[in-house]
Amino acid sequence: MRKFLIFISCYFLSISFSSAGNRTDKNILIPAAAHTRIKFGAERILKALNKIGYQTRIMQQAKAGGSKPGIVIGIFSDAIIAGKLPAAVKNTIATAKKEAYTIFTDKNGTIYIAGHDASGTLYGCIELADRIHDTRKLPTALSLTDQPEMVLRGTCIGLQKPDYLPGHDVYEYPYTPETFPWLYDKALWIKYLDMMVENRYNSLYLWNGHPFSSLLRLKAYPYAVEVDNATLKKNEEIFRFLTHEADKRGIWVIQMFYNIIIPKPFADKHGLKTQDRNRPIIPLIADYTKKSITAFVEKYPNVGLMVALGEAMEGVGQDDIDWFTKTIIPGVKDGLKAAGIKEEPPIVLRAHDTDAPSVMKAALPLYKNLYTENKFNGEALTTYTPRGAWAELNRKLAAIGTVNISNVHILANLEPFRYGSADFIQKSVQAMNKIYGAKGLHLYPQASYWDWPYAADDVKGRLLEVDRDWIWYKEWGRYSWNSQRDRTQEINYWGKALADKYGTSLMGGKAILNAYEESGEISPKLLRRYGITDGNRQTLTLGMLMTQLINPYRYGVFTLMYESEAPEGEMIIDYAEKEFKKLGHIGETPVQIAREVVVHGQKALAAIQNAAPTVTKDTAEFNRLKNDMYCYDAMANFYAEKVKAALWILRYKYSNNVADLDQALPFLEKSVAYYANLVKYTERTYLYANSMQTKQRKIPMRGVDKTFIHWREMLPVFTRELNHFKHSIDSLKSVKQGETAKIINYKAAAVQILNHKATYVIAKEAVVFSDTTVKIKELADELQGLKGIQLSKASQIKNGTEIKFSTAQSVKLLVGFFNQKNPQYLAAPQLETDASANNYGQSEIKISNALVATGFPPVNIHAYAFPAGTHTLNLGKGACLVLGFIDDKQELRIFNAGLDGHGKDIDWLFE
Repeated sequence: MRKFLIFISCYFLSISFSSAGNRTDKNILIPAAAHTRIKFGAERILKALNKIGYQTRIMQQAKAGGSKPGIVIGIFSDAIIAGKLPAAVKNTIATAKKEAYTIFTDKNGTIYIAGHDASGTLYGCIELADRIHDTRKLPTALSLTDQPEMVLRGTCIGLQKPDYLPGHDVYEYPYTPETFPWLYDKALWIKYLDMMVENRYNSLYLWNGHPFSSLLRLKAYPYAVEVDNATLKKNEEIFRFLTHEADKRGIWVIQMFYNIIIPKPFADKHGLKTQDRNRPIIPLIADYTKKSITAFVEKYPNVGLMVALGEAMEGVGQDDIDWFTKTIIPGVKDGLKAAGIKEEPPIVLRAHDTDAPSVMKAALPLYKNLYTENKFNGEALTTYTPRGAWAELNRKLAAIGTVNISNVHILANLEPFRYGSADFIQKSVQAMNKIYGAKGLHLYPQASYWDWPYAADDVKGRLLEVDRDWIWYKEWGRYSWNSQRDRTQEINYWGKALADKYGTSLMGGKAILNAYEESGEISPKLLRRYGITDGNRQTLTLGMLMTQLINPYRYGVFTLMYESEAPEGEMIIDYAEKEFKKLGHIGETPVQIAREVVVHGQKALAAIQNAAPTVTKDTAEFNRLKNDMYCYDAMANFYAEKVKAALWILRYKYSNNVADLDQALPFLEKSVAYYANLVKYTERTYLYANSMQTKQRKIPMRGVDKTFIHWREMLPVFTRELNHFKHSIDSLKSVKQGETAKIINYKAAAVQILNHKATYVIAKEAVVFSDTTVKIKELADELQGLKGIQLSKASQIKNGTEIKFSTAQSVKLLVGFFNQKNPQYLAAPQLETDASANNYGQSEIKISNALVATGFPPVNIHAYAFPAGTHTLNLGKGACLVLGFIDDKQELRIFNAGLDGHGKDIDWLFE
């Protein structure tokens, strides 16, 4: 049960409101030494009263007495208010938690707003101002006490871009007017901060790879700064402005940074890479980072820090613990000491790609004001019933004893279409509380994170994301304050809010809400049942290739999404196999979801069409919202028809009956037709589907240099896929019995290996490690004869793998990863946890199940591409097979060699 009480006093028996004739003298009294948040709250009430005709002013005095003000505002213990509250009310607010407030009207009609602290007083002022605004009257009888469920309720803004800056890697974006002109727009910051306080958010996260080199110059490393002197001064000024304005609104600014990223000037001077996941901690980088944090805390003492130990460091391990406890926390403490400050700013430990419980165990004896943060549904929104290992991790974080924050991250399956399902969001916040034990919210923009502050809509002058997605922020803010609101009342609340926005009736507003909520089920259901990943390497709204549906493991399927971020159910490949073998099904099935999303699309369209004739305000935005419902409907039908086709195609894998492919063809044709409709709805309405437009994007197509970012680019791909399938069916019907495709072996490239002498020829019975007798049992014919590097398995596990080589031509290095999760095996490149996982084009599996070594799981082959020259490749700790170099020009046909015993490869039907 929530620990706030709603007091309904006898005053509510005869609620009346001030008449217009009395709107002359309603002064507001605040303490003489009022906190800036109390002043800000009082000003909000003053503006609300002035708008409805009151002559109002704010007065300050040290104690009660004197004039008879209409409204008295302060902390419950302030002299002007302490003796005026009934004992029960005062006791309630005194024993409440942070940010609680009470509003009470005495028998003389004076309204008292008493907060447990300055933030609570501020929220009480906002509540009263809202009521004045909504009713255009000043209530004459109020008695209520309230406080939030979530301790931290925050939004985030990325100081990042859709593509890389010249000479920089992922996340590396110095703060400059050229790169982020909006950063210096004070009016935009005020607009955004006002949105936050109106929705009761109390934390703002700024995301950047390495912000310190844009915000300060170190005496020990003056060359590390990445901006010129004039820009540095601008950055300091805007950062002080932002933190000051945020503090007035009860908002903590929390600066996020990745570890270990160093600024380019520093890296260049010392001959280092700006980031290297497999680099050990070296004293020079540790000293620079510690001094950066110390200077930052001393300069900006009221700013918190969010620490991402993963991605730019080697995953889970002792390095994470050492870096946090020996570099970051000492840096913060030194900064506090230098500034003469005793109050610890919050440090949020991001649990992504690190063993957060172990890190926290080591850190808590050193620093108390710690929080943890973990993703809610990965980098998407898929379910309000999380389960499995991910739910267990979140519960473990919550059990540490500090606050665990749920992060609604990236939303790669939602962008760019509008999302506003109050029902889904309310249930999600309830899940954070009940299933995860989380007491904080960290909310990403609903869309366009990488292109903030703009939305993707093709509108002259661009739309601001904060304006377009107002309902996203309002819904998460409302439910992070109180997720236990009555559903029937919530339908009325949102119906009225939408009616007011679009100038329609309550019935019309509810119809718009219904459209939001029906469409709001489509993307979550599609991704959790058909997707490859919950990460932003997949753009769901652009569609999926047939090979991605029928052979997801080839594309590095992220199984945690199915195991934890979805209700229990079946993947397409599992359902098809069970159908053919006449086995029973479990939970949510692909066929069920195909039916459901089509119905959701139909209902969303019917609801928005029902509301359309009644809309009288903001018609341009309503028409964009309406068009999004058509987009959702077309997308739902595209996926539904394609999944029906996929199930017949997978049946062919077992039956070898071409008639099954004939059954699939009409569904695939319908799917392409629905996609053509989706192109029509987006052609002139959207600039892009995905705001991240770099090589990290892989699904449905590899995105490089802003390619495959719009639906019009994907329609020819799906059309070719359909035509190839038709051709494959014709070929199967005409092929001669026993005819097989010719196998072309890979040819070893001439490469000089500089740090290893032991090699071996890839063949059956070849010994793969220098310190074991493990031999190759089976292998794909294409690998036969390549020249592998024979490495020590024990050394790989303890130290990792380093390959130094020189080549006169462009080459690819083939590396084999064991297809099983095991601490002793090197994990395959995975963009979900490592942003550098495609720097060499290595993230995609080239040959699935290509080799089997005795006593080991099957091996998947990945390829690392290098130009001519001398190179060093560092791989993480764990056993893998280095299978040799081939010419970069040699074709690498992607296929499944099938050595895992799960059937033949049928991807050739489409490519």
